[in-house]
Amino acid sequence: MAASLGKVEALLRACAVLMLVLTACLVGMDTQTKAIVFTYKKKVTYKYLNALTAMVYIDVAAAAYSLLQLSRCTISVWSHKNLITYDQKNLAWGFFLLDQVVVYAVFAVNSAAAQAALLAVTGSKGLQWMKWCNRFTRFCIQIGGSLFCGYVTCFLLATVSFTSAFNLFRLYSPTQFMQLKRKT
Repeated sequence: MAASLGKVEALLRACAVLMLVLTACLVGMDTQTKAIVFTYKKKVTYKYLNALTAMVYIDVAAAAYSLLQLSRCTISVWSHKNLITYDQKNLAWGFFLLDQVVVYAVFAVNSAAAQAALLAVTGSKGLQWMKWCNRFTRFCIQIGGSLFCGYVTCFLLATVSFTSAFNLFRLYSPTQFMQLKRKT
């Protein structure tokens, strides 16, 4: 069972890395230039919204962390043994907590970017902000696609976090609260 769970975790982490890189690339490379007046051209990039800039940085950091964890999972699957044993419960706690931090950070930055994107779609008369998506439609469509990829990534990372929780709490006894199982 541990080998098949390790393979599933490795597959989920690989998919999460690919989706994180795809999301960061979609946002980071999104740019559109449009002529506003005859000679005045306006170029819009992700750097105009701070939430999109934060999204790129956090997605890249999460992808790097997930890639390191993927290498750990791959080594444990190839060697046919679990790298986290009863003696390394502190390491298991660290992996679990870091997985939780990554899931929450990616979800938070995607939610902030979705809020900023909604403001770009609707505009704000009170703040005198124009609707960007009336003029920069391709930019907005690509940002919408990257937000969708970001939320799919959140689902994948949450599933990875479930497997990390299982790997941690399988070390503890089911009958005695927070006591390690005996070594067999």
